[in-house]
Amino acid sequence: MSDPFLFQAHANFMRTNSYLPTMKKSFSRLVLPAVFALGACWPALAQTVYTTNWVTESKERVLRVESIISASPRDVWKAFSTEEGLKKWMSPVIALDLKIGGSVASQYDKKASIGSPGTIRLGIVHYLEGELITYKVNLTSTFSQKARAEDRNLQEIIQIVPWTNGTTKVISSMVGWGTGKEWDDTYNFFAKGNVWSYKQLVKCFAQERK
Repeated sequence: MSDPFLFQAHANFMRTNSYLPTMKKSFSRLVLPAVFALGACWPALAQTVYTTNWVTESKERVLRVESIISASPRDVWKAFSTEEGLKKWMSPVIALDLKIGGSVASQYDKKASIGSPGTIRLGIVHYLEGELITYKVNLTSTFSQKARAEDRNLQEIIQIVPWTNGTTKVISSMVGWGTGKEWDDTYNFFAKGNVWSYKQLVKCFAQERK
């Protein structure tokens, strides 16, 4: 889905006009619950999701989102490694094949099935249980033809790191960007979408602690 957030699942959802009526009707549930549902908790959440983007010495962009989550690394890993965990923050319909060469497929229409129009698939390049997972991001038709033709190196690397006071830091780094306006537009879209996605993850654990 990523959105990433994207990961791309969230990014594609926000770009799909056919969902706009549903988005308006269920705004607090799917689109921007980080803004409206958190209420007084919003300032605290904003402080736990932040960007640390940079450009490498070889002039390659790294889109990085870091999140501090009030949960153990083991519990955070379940949010990525189980269908039940992914459904809590990524999308309502998930099919996960957790293995090297596997994939995670998502659907934002809870009445739809995996494989029907709107399904988004992220390849699983590799993972280290409890520590790291890397997705191959496959751009959909909502992005430019040039970017789609050149997305073979586009990946999201997710690290799960034990942090202070029993919390966990999740570090999402998207790499493999191309060059040109089309890629600038793609980068900027994920820059917003990935922050949104990880706010949903933080919010998921914040609600469970109540």
